[in-house]
Amino acid sequence: MLKHQLLHPVISSVLGRAGHHATILIADGNYPASTKKGPNAEVVCLNLMPGVVNCSQVLEAILSAIPIDAVNTMMYTKDDPYALDADPPVWDDYRAVIRKAGLALELVPIEKWAFYDAVATPDHVLTVQTADQQRYANILLSVGVRMG
Repeated sequence: MLKHQLLHPVISSVLGRAGHHATILIADGNYPASTKKGPNAEVVCLNLMPGVVNCSQVLEAILSAIPIDAVNTMMYTKDDPYALDADPPVWDDYRAVIRKAGLALELVPIEKWAFYDAVATPDHVLTVQTADQQRYANILLSVGVRMG
């Protein structure tokens, strides 16, 4: 019987095989998950209906199961139809989830096109496609080391 919050068998299996520096993408409902992924990545679709499930819920489950070294977000644009003039509200949700997990990690934004490049590497092992409707809710996690 598992003690952490993550119950999904495929996600658990991929995370169990992931090593240090492997990356996990939690993708919002707009992310092109079928085409913007690494060559070794599995895609798990949890997009049941708009908003269910969301990226914060997946982040909470994954943080309960494995150590994370780094958290990157997709930087919002300031000059297109999806532009924002401040951090997306979902980033505050992520900060709260990270604090609740007892981690002292900062969100580090990566420019949009560089974010796609960061995902499309051999180290990318998993994309969890959500139905999150929030703009710039994509988050890339780097697997850490178990210390005990």
